[in-house]
Amino acid sequence: MDETPTKPCPSDAVKIPERLLLRDKARLEELERRKNAQKSQAVSEEKTSYFNATFSAEKAAIEELLSSCTQTDHQKATKVLEEATNMIQNILKFVNDSTVFLKQYELRQAQASLQKLQESIAEKRAEVMPKKKFAFRSRTAGSSQQPAVSPSSTEGKPEADPGLSAVDSAIPAEQCSFSNAHSEVLIKQSEEIQQRDVLLSHLTNCKVILYGSPSTLHIKNVKGCQILSGPVSSSVFIDECRDSTLVLACQQLRTHNTSSTRIYLHVTSRAIIEDCHGVCFAPFNWTYPALDDDFQVSGLDPKRNNWSQVDDFNWLAAGTPSPNWTVIPESERIPSWDAAEPKA
Repeated sequence: MDETPTKPCPSDAVKIPERLLLRDKARLEELERRKNAQKSQAVSEEKTSYFNATFSAEKAAIEELLSSCTQTDHQKATKVLEEATNMIQNILKFVNDSTVFLKQYELRQAQASLQKLQESIAEKRAEVMPKKKFAFRSRTAGSSQQPAVSPSSTEGKPEADPGLSAVDSAIPAEQCSFSNAHSEVLIKQSEEIQQRDVLLSHLTNCKVILYGSPSTLHIKNVKGCQILSGPVSSSVFIDECRDSTLVLACQQLRTHNTSSTRIYLHVTSRAIIEDCHGVCFAPFNWTYPALDDDFQVSGLDPKRNNWSQVDDFNWLAAGTPSPNWTVIPESERIPSWDAAEPKA
C-alpha cells in the first residue's frame, strides 16, 4: 500500500512569538528610517552645494558688471545698473526659494552678502551719476513768489487747511524732501526733483504729488497719506507706513513694517514686503501730461509691469499665497487721481 506523505496541520507548525515579530518589524522600520535620513541628508547637502555655487557665481557676475560701469557713458551706466538690480532681484528670489533646506547661518550669510551688493550698487550709482546740486525756492500754490522758509520759522505754526494749502518746503541743496507735515498738499514739479533722491518722512493726512523722475524715493513714518510719484529710476523704500494710498512706478519696491496700505504699482522687477500685513496692490494708473517723458528719463520700460508679483520674506510656504497682501478688486480701484483728496 502506497504511503502518501501527510502535510503538517497548522497546529504542528513552529510558532514565532509575537514579541519577536514586533522586534523584527521595529528593526526593519529603523533601518528604513536611517536609510531615508541618509538619503535626505545627501539630497540636502547636494542642494546646499548647488546653492553655494550658484550664489557665488551670480555674486561674482554682479561685481564684475559693476566694475565695468563708468561715468563716461551715461546711457551704458544706466543699463548696467538696471541689469545689476535685476540680477539682485533674481538672487533674492533664489535665496527665498532655498530657505527650506538652508541652515540659519547659511541664510544669514547670503542675506548679508545681498545687502553688501545692494550697497555697492547704490555707491556705484552715486559715483557714475552724480547729482546736480542746486537749491529750491519755497513755493505756495496761487503765488508766483514766496520768501524762503527756514525750518525754524515754521515752529509753532498752526496746521494748514488741507483744502487750501499746497506748500513746497524750503530744503537744503543736498536733500529733496517733505517732512513733519500734517494735513497739507505737498507738490514738487519735474524740474525740482529730476533724478534726485527724495525723502518723505513723518507725514500725517497729507497728499503728496511728485512730478518728474526721482532717482530713489524713501517713504518713512507716514499715516493716512496719499502719495503719487512719477517714475523712479531705481528703488522705492517704504518703512512704517499706515492707512495710506501710494501710486508708484519704479524699478524695485522694498516695503517694511507697513499695514493697511494700498499700492498702485508699476515695477519692472518684483515687489518685496517684509513685516507687513493688510497691504493691497493694483496696477499703476496715474496719468499726467509729461508722464511718457518721465518714463523715458527714468529708464523704466512702461510696457513691463510686475505689479502682482510680490515676494513676502515672512511667508516661506511654497505654493500657498501669503496672507499679508492681496490684489485690489477692479471694482474697488480708484480710476482717477485728479479729484482725490487726502483724508481730513
